[in-house]
Amino acid sequence: MPLFELTAQSFRPIPEVSFTDLKIRERGDLQRLLRNQIEVLGEDLYVLAEEFGDWEDSKRRIDLLALDKQANLVVIELKRTADGGHMDLQGLRYAAMVSAMTFDRAVQIHGDFLAATGGEASTGRSQILEFLGWGEPEEESFADDVRIFLVSEDFSKELTTAVLWLREREIDIRCIRLRPYSDGNSRLVDVQPLIPLPEAQEYQVQLREKEQVGRKKRAERDEVLLRFWQGVIGTARKYKSRHANLKPSPASWISASSGVRGLGFNYVVVQNYAVVELYLDRKDETENKSIFDRLSAHRDQVNSRFGEDLQWERLDGKQACRIKHILKLGGYRSPESSWPEIHEAMVTAMAKFEAALKPEIDALGL
Repeated sequence: MPLFELTAQSFRPIPEVSFTDLKIRERGDLQRLLRNQIEVLGEDLYVLAEEFGDWEDSKRRIDLLALDKQANLVVIELKRTADGGHMDLQGLRYAAMVSAMTFDRAVQIHGDFLAATGGEASTGRSQILEFLGWGEPEEESFADDVRIFLVSEDFSKELTTAVLWLREREIDIRCIRLRPYSDGNSRLVDVQPLIPLPEAQEYQVQLREKEQVGRKKRAERDEVLLRFWQGVIGTARKYKSRHANLKPSPASWISASSGVRGLGFNYVVVQNYAVVELYLDRKDETENKSIFDRLSAHRDQVNSRFGEDLQWERLDGKQACRIKHILKLGGYRSPESSWPEIHEAMVTAMAKFEAALKPEIDALGL
């Protein structure tokens, strides 16, 4: 069916054509353009990799691999054909092959992608964290599900039947149609979600069910974090340290003031490790960077007092800065029998960390 231009005299038809007629290539044109404008597909996605296929004994490659805002992986398969071929089967295979991907592996492949497309490989980790709105990786929440986007000029009845059947079994797979039109020298594309339709009741029901499962998992994680922080705070009370009077929370961090506004000593915990850090945020980026630079000028002395090199993160492009030390003894998913040892190590490290930074913080005169 053609598109129509509404003129003062009539509806002027704009004829439908095919990508083949327009000499549009699958990889060189459609994939390249979508890679740079993934929002065309109608969701807030972040492209991790292109032509990803780092698997032993397989030459298959995912056209585009992305993340959504819930940290789910999104496999995007492209076809310029009128029936979609066997892309439903391809998408399922690829989803299974990336389902065990870790956050660190995603950072590695994204760095390779950035380097190949003119970016900085070293920024891969920070860009993923920024897109997800995370301060630190949350491995338990990463790649909890793999979604499949099938993108084609059109789809066969066999393919759409298979997709509907898979969706009934709670596989998040969808079809997005790119229908090309030609209007003189202009080439137009009508982008429409075919399955599921935005107003589909079934989709809304499945979304609610997924949210219920997500809430249950988050509640379980929150309970574990509450117990973990109770142990840390109890240990802090034993040593009468600055975190002794805090209340446990389900967050992945707890903070106590250094005595200087905007400079907080934080404990952070993820699944497999913990962090002690000084977090600098006085709500002014220029001031934060200036304070960080003054502290960083004495980093050799600070590192020497602490007994090993700290991680100094200026976080250019962001408002805050941080200085931190990672404890690899374990995290909140470690066996609870090992928690007392982890808590003891965290509180001991924080005492050393505070003492190492105290002369430089005092010298700021803030």
